Amino acid sequence: MSPILIKTIQFFLSLSLLIVLHELGHFIPAKLFKTRVEKFYLFFDIKFSLFKKKIGETVYGIGWLPLGGYVKISGMIDESMDTAQMAEEPKPWEFRSKPAWQRLIIMLGGVTVNFILAVIIYIGMAYSYGDQFIPMNSLPDGIWVREKAIGDALGVQTGDKILAIDREEIDNFDALLGEIINGNSITINRDGNTIEKEIPVDFISTLLEDEEKIRFIGPRIPFVVGAIPENSSNKESGLAPKDQIIGINNMPIKYFDEAKPLLEKFKEQEVALSVRRGDEEMQIPVIISDSATIGLSLGGMTFEEMEDRGYFKLETKKYSFEESIPAGIDKGVTTLSNYVKQLKKIFNPETGAYKGVGGFAAIGSMFPDTWNWPAFWSTTALISIILAFMNILPIPALDGGHVTFLLYEMVTGRKPSDKFLEYAQMIGFFLLIALLLFANGNDIYKWLIK
Repeated sequence: MSPILIKTIQFFLSLSLLIVLHELGHFIPAKLFKTRVEKFYLFFDIKFSLFKKKIGETVYGIGWLPLGGYVKISGMIDESMDTAQMAEEPKPWEFRSKPAWQRLIIMLGGVTVNFILAVIIYIGMAYSYGDQFIPMNSLPDGIWVREKAIGDALGVQTGDKILAIDREEIDNFDALLGEIINGNSITINRDGNTIEKEIPVDFISTLLEDEEKIRFIGPRIPFVVGAIPENSSNKESGLAPKDQIIGINNMPIKYFDEAKPLLEKFKEQEVALSVRRGDEEMQIPVIISDSATIGLSLGGMTFEEMEDRGYFKLETKKYSFEESIPAGIDKGVTTLSNYVKQLKKIFNPETGAYKGVGGFAAIGSMFPDTWNWPAFWSTTALISIILAFMNILPIPALDGGHVTFLLYEMVTGRKPSDKFLEYAQMIGFFLLIALLLFANGNDIYKWLIK
């Protein structure tokens, strides 16, 4: 099956699940408070529906435009803009006839379900899979900066030990990149000296210049032979895939990044490579090209093999069901907190983070191109948290806009007029369309230009 098709299936499965559960978050309290729900739709049914069926007083259906979903609640100014209904006298079963506290619960139901869903997913993942990560203090010789230009912009180099971001100690290497993106300062140990540097305000913009290089930092790895192309000058040298190069002209190397300076030194010369093959060590002569390469692709070891040879340690944490509950809650809160930090950077033009705002293509690209249930559920939980936070923003046409007006009514005792709510809904709708066009326009720009 095509990788693009696999991503697309995962995207629509995840999106459908999140939309249906979000709308159930509105539907269930509405029904509990005896409020009539006229429609319950997955996707929008502009002009026509792919499927619809009326059960009781509610029409359930699937629209053709996959930009979201909705429930149409009687007596409420929403995306349907049903002004004719609002012109009539309020009915007991209508949203506008209910007490403000009931209307508030109905409007908060969607985002509440989205956050709870993410936490449930994280609890399930903690219980089923546990956590496996590389502790920062297990990297004996620091980190590897794969992209020197990006490392220079940040002020870090290969061999640095990263101690903290914003003076908060970093324990998990897997969380490092996200902390750098969200952070303002970085503390490193270089050659025994502790150095604190400010993270450039436009560092995110630097990362987004070439998104293929965004993972510019990694653990230091061994120099392992991958494949030797047919046109390589060292095809007949005796090198074989999985060979580990541990020295060049009797100069020992432990890490791949240590090889480049030596290859530069001996370019266009014949050198003797010290090679470890299984439990044996041998010398193999090769020719270094004028571009300081050997003519092979880089291979790798499994994490377990690198752990056995002392490159780093893997820490695996298993959770009982009772332990997975606080772990899942903590993961949900941390993910939400990190997303809020990222959003603040997006709204600061100096960071250039707005260049990374994406639409449906960007969301779809978050899913792996092979079917992987842990990755699917992790991505779904993240999107659920994003939907929860975006929906609670105080923008008319979003749940947060309705909540804002309801809180105003509860505090002041004065209900905004229907005409005001209609205008606010229209303004919010156009704001959302503008955001949608910008986000998806960014996707198209990256596809066409980059």
